[in-house]
Formats: sequence, C-alpha cells, structure tokens
Amino acid sequence: MEYILVIIILFVSILAYFKIADKYNIIDKPNHRSAHTQITLRGGGIIFPIAFIVFCLFNLNEAIQDYWSFGLGLLAICTISFVDDVRTLSNKIRLSVHLISVVLLLYFTGAFTLMPFWVWPILFVIIIGTLNAYNFMDGINGMTGVYSLVTLGSLAYINKDIIQFTNENFILYPILACIVFLFFNFRKKAKCFAGDVGSMGIGFWVIGLITLLIMRTGEYKYILLLSIYGMEVVLTIIERIILKENIFEAHRRHLYQLFANEKKISHLVISAVYAIFQLFINIFIIHAQFTFGSVILIIFIPLGGIYLGLKWKLKKEYNL
Repeated sequence: MEYILVIIILFVSILAYFKIADKYNIIDKPNHRSAHTQITLRGGGIIFPIAFIVFCLFNLNEAIQDYWSFGLGLLAICTISFVDDVRTLSNKIRLSVHLISVVLLLYFTGAFTLMPFWVWPILFVIIIGTLNAYNFMDGINGMTGVYSLVTLGSLAYINKDIIQFTNENFILYPILACIVFLFFNFRKKAKCFAGDVGSMGIGFWVIGLITLLIMRTGEYKYILLLSIYGMEVVLTIIERIILKENIFEAHRRHLYQLFANEKKISHLVISAVYAIFQLFINIFIIHAQFTFGSVILIIFIPLGGIYLGLKWKLKKEYNL
C-alpha cells in the first residue's frame, strides 16, 4: 500500500510541475547539437529530489538520524542544477555546490573515516566525473531513466540477496521515481526531459548507493555497475582530445548520438540496448569470482573493441 501511495504522490507532483513549467516557459528548445526536434518541457527530473522528500516523510526517524547529510547534498545539487536549467549559471557557482554536495555524500558513506586522507581527492575526482558522465549521457529519450532503473534494480538485488548495506526503501523510492519519470519520457515524443536537475539528482543518488556499497564491502568492482556510461564518456573524451577539441563544449560525438542523429535509430531502442548491455555486465559483476583487475579486462577489452569498431564504421559512413 505504501508504494502505491508513493507512486500516486509522485504522479501528482510531476503533473503539478508540468503546469508550472508550462506557465513559466521552462522548456528545452532543439538546436544543432540536440537529438530531438520539438520543444519539450525541461526539468521533469525534479521528481528525484521529490522522491527523497517523500522517503523522508515515510521514514522520518531514520531519515533524520542516518540520511540527513545525503539529503542535504542531494537537495543542494538538485537546486543548483534546476536553477541552471532555468538560467545559465557560472561554472564556479555550480562547481562549488557540487564540491559541497560530494563532501556531504562522502560523509554519509563513511568514506572520511574508512579511507586514508590521500584517497579523498581521488574520490572527489571520480564522483564529480561520474556525475558529469550522467549529465553527458542524458541526451535522448529514455536513456537516463532506463539505465538508472537497471543499476538501481541491481543494487536492490544486492541489498536483498547478497549483503544488506542500506534501507530497502532508500533504493526502492528512486526506482519508483524512475518508473513514473519514464511514463512521461520513454516515448517517441517525450512529455518532458530530465534536465540537469534530473541527471544530477538520480546520478547523485545512484553514486551514493554504489559508494555506500563499496564502503560496506570493500569490493571496488561495484563501481562497474556504471561501466557503460564510464566507457562511453572516457573514450569520447580521449577522442576529442586527439581531435584537439574543447572537451568542455557541447558536442555530438557520443556513440548514442551518432546512432540517433545520423542513423536515425529510435531513441527508445538505443536506450534499451544500453540498459540491456549494462544489465548483463551487472549480472557478471555480481556473480563473477574474479579480481577487480580481471573484471575490468574481461569487460572493457571486448566492449571497448565493439564500441570503437561501431564508432569508426559510423564516422566513415557519414564522413564525420
């Protein structure tokens, strides 16, 4: 009954936001870098911080005691990202809030206690890099929602059947939020886009869960629950560096963008394929009895080869 009520609250919340976004013209206009062609409401990902607020209301005592630092970090990064969706902010302001949010996230996961101080800067770089990867990959209908659903589902399975590392609802609430968001986004003509508030919000939540799992188990292999995103972003950055492009400028060089823009393949098909690949990787990661280094080699050598081969073929076909 609780979960049905949560879904109803989330549906009502996002429908209310649609009215606000429509009234105040919070929209995404297509441009030469876009993979969409029609004006669409932006910021539908506001449902993710709302889901955390609902989680707190249904789990008040535990939220106050155990999840306050995570909540402050999530709401801070979502607030600054939503403002950036509405009006462009300077990189200094955004980065400052991101750093504060990551500090709160690491405090929540116990990283400052469990890890030596010289590891802290590495964690900052990895987490902020992963957050930006989430943002970079949020470019077509369904991608953020379906991919996050697969990762969260994997984390829910680990929490239930392998090792309990957090409150079950702390994983189920963002799953419910993804389902509600996808109802409006996983369409040929999406009703809304996640916006920075969505990609940063769900990215922060997923990264928080994975970091918490790693701190509880000492198993670094779980970072590979986001390996498809990681591989795509890292290889694309390397490509842009080789081409002497400004890696901080928007572009259309990701493989999923080439499939969507040049091959005209359905956004929904592309998003589903990315999620399915990550699902198979997650199953392997969870059950494989290999070292962390071996898992990386087993995953990235064949997948990296497939990725580079597909991208080379598409660039050659379209003279890119």
